[in-house]
Amino acid sequence: MLNKLFKSVLNQDTAPVVICDMSDIIVYMNPSAVKHYHKDLTGGNIKDCHPPKANEKIDKVVAWFKESKDNNIIYTFRNDEENKDVYMVALRDDDGNLIGYYEKHEYRNRETAGLYQPIK
Repeated sequence: MLNKLFKSVLNQDTAPVVICDMSDIIVYMNPSAVKHYHKDLTGGNIKDCHPPKANEKIDKVVAWFKESKDNNIIYTFRNDEENKDVYMVALRDDDGNLIGYYEKHEYRNRETAGLYQPIK
């Protein structure tokens, strides 16, 4: 039941979420990510979607995650056109072992919906 709840949280998020395992394989993309990237890349290697310099940065961030259980989030990109910041976030098991990572998008636009009005 808990896994269904967690997946539902990710599926309802309006920001793209792309989760990778320690082999850099995309194990999950929420519907917003599939829409944002115009296709479902689940099962593919995240590094196939990026140029070599970006892949070097991914490797450096993952190495930093491995250095300490306290190293869990890092700012990676600013997209002014979409008014968002992008982060890489470590995913850890209950013992604090690194088991993967994900890309987190945070949009900075003020909400335009009225209070307690549905978001479209």
